Amino acid sequence: MAIRIIEEGLQTTIQDLGRFGFQSLGFSTNGAIDSKAMRLANILLGNDDNEAVIEMSFIGPSISFESDMVIALTGANMSPKINGKPVLMNKVLAVHAGDSLQLRTGRNGLHTYLSVKGGFNIPPFLNSKSTALNVQVGGYEGRTLKAGDIIPIHTPIKSSNFNWGLGSTIVRYLNMEKPVIHFIEGQQYHWFTDKSIKDFESEIFYTTTQSNRMGYRLTGAKLKLKTKQNLITEATTFGTIQVPANGQPIVLMADSQPTGGYPKIGQVIQADIPKLSQLLPSQGFIFKKCSLEEAQALLYKKEQELNSLRAATQLKWEEWNVCTPSI
Repeated sequence: MAIRIIEEGLQTTIQDLGRFGFQSLGFSTNGAIDSKAMRLANILLGNDDNEAVIEMSFIGPSISFESDMVIALTGANMSPKINGKPVLMNKVLAVHAGDSLQLRTGRNGLHTYLSVKGGFNIPPFLNSKSTALNVQVGGYEGRTLKAGDIIPIHTPIKSSNFNWGLGSTIVRYLNMEKPVIHFIEGQQYHWFTDKSIKDFESEIFYTTTQSNRMGYRLTGAKLKLKTKQNLITEATTFGTIQVPANGQPIVLMADSQPTGGYPKIGQVIQADIPKLSQLLPSQGFIFKKCSLEEAQALLYKKEQELNSLRAATQLKWEEWNVCTPSI
């Protein structure tokens, strides 16, 4: 009742929605960098949204299944193959004991998520199964998954045929050529020159290859302060846009520190963090300011979409349970 890592990916970890309530003690929230894709993987299988998944970043691993189970793959398309045959993303997939899954480089994003029906049998640390790489706790021994690792699951399920998955609309954020990333004003927004503010909201920015789970370093228009000012370290969060002395913004991500001392020009809205998290370095994007009310409306719309999908998949699983009970 487990999966085995056969070949390592570039960065493969166990993640859930994050570790909350401990930032005052110095712990990052951690969690899936694309929470939407991670939740979709669980919704497809009728799992709780917060059930731990495997997050595979940049280049995927190869995995073997040591029992029959049901899985789903969401997020970036890493050209998945089971026993050498291509399979679809965003679908419910049945696998047999002895089957192997191969994943490669993401074609339309950076992060792919593998969920298992019933979830992984991993103990939580501080109320979360997420991996905290910087302090080596949580997840699987607090580290990335390596060849030979065996990840136990809760529930083996006899293989069956499934014919449902996600529609293209709900994952369209993965295929935008020049996406718009909305933000609300940061605490030091008005510290920046008028030209810098104009450039920030009109020029194209790119993520760089120096980006990671702690922060996405951007390249684009150089942002300048009106006058040099000292800033006392303040609280930060996932999506905070800091501007260091070189004028090139950094967007803090899931493994970011709880505080920071750089001026904050903005905060990426929660609804757009998944979109930002999947951007390739060659993929330009534009920042657009919005109000708190607009940010809340966009988040509400996103949650409505997920709630509708959850209700539909729950009905599918209820029908399946009547015909094919799990073992």
